[in-house]
Amino acid sequence: MKGHVRDGILGVAVGDAVGLPVQFAERSERKKHPVTDMTGNGVFHMPAGSWSDDTSLTLCLLDSLSYGKFNPDDIMQRFGRWLTDGEYTPFGESFDIGQGTMEAIERYLNGIPAEQCGGREASNNGNGSLMRILPLSYYLYLKEGSDCDTETIVKLTDTVSALTHAHDRSKVGCGIYIMTAMELLNGAEKNEAVKKTMARAEKYYSEAGREEIQTYHRIAEPGFQNLPEEKINSSGYVVDTLEAALWAFLNTETYRDCVLKTTNLGLDTDSVSAVAGGLAGIYYGAEGIPQDWVKAIRRRDWIEEKCRKMETVTKG
Repeated sequence: MKGHVRDGILGVAVGDAVGLPVQFAERSERKKHPVTDMTGNGVFHMPAGSWSDDTSLTLCLLDSLSYGKFNPDDIMQRFGRWLTDGEYTPFGESFDIGQGTMEAIERYLNGIPAEQCGGREASNNGNGSLMRILPLSYYLYLKEGSDCDTETIVKLTDTVSALTHAHDRSKVGCGIYIMTAMELLNGAEKNEAVKKTMARAEKYYSEAGREEIQTYHRIAEPGFQNLPEEKINSSGYVVDTLEAALWAFLNTETYRDCVLKTTNLGLDTDSVSAVAGGLAGIYYGAEGIPQDWVKAIRRRDWIEEKCRKMETVTKG
């Protein structure tokens, strides 16, 4: 396994924190005033190092899986405590809550079974499940090993996504992301990881009759990395988010450059940077993240404690 759990989780948190202050701003604004460092204030008036729902929900999933068992009810209960009580937040209050995620959690709190809570319509394809799913890659790696089979990956990824986003487009996007993360955990180079993942994903989902794999066709195309920036969208739509995150990851050589590139794409800057930052964190390691950014992260010691706990997960 490449590195430690803290690599990817800090990667998510730092990316989230870098992108958060300028969330919603258009790309044209970033062209005029590019982000060059971690800052504070901004749209939510939060101090530097603050993180949003992306990291909060990631930590909910991490904490649940760190007990070594996969329990959808436990995951949803933690999501509920985040939403209603402000647990898993930097300052004790949840904010920046996606509509689809909020509705799914409210369904659970109103008695709907966990695995039936996610929205199933085509309109329910925001990035709310993608942005929080990275801990599953560590869980699968630690429990199943480097040769974890595709069916196991897809089954668990589908279930975790469907807690809030149950349309197959979201589930397939999460599957691509987790497979990529696991290739990186196996030590693959960036381009190799994406290439192998897309070959694997296209084969599996196509044979299973899951046509939504075609919505991600650009990632599999040879020229994907070389697409000009104007061809990359950075909205909260799950396909846009995954494409933007992978494109930035492939086109940069450091963690810093990766999350600055996603942040300067504009729009859903915290989520796209969190998704890209998770992969970059695995690839470059926590030591490859600017240390002043790491030190600025709110509740960092608590986050790292959660990461260490996850590493106690073993087979059996």
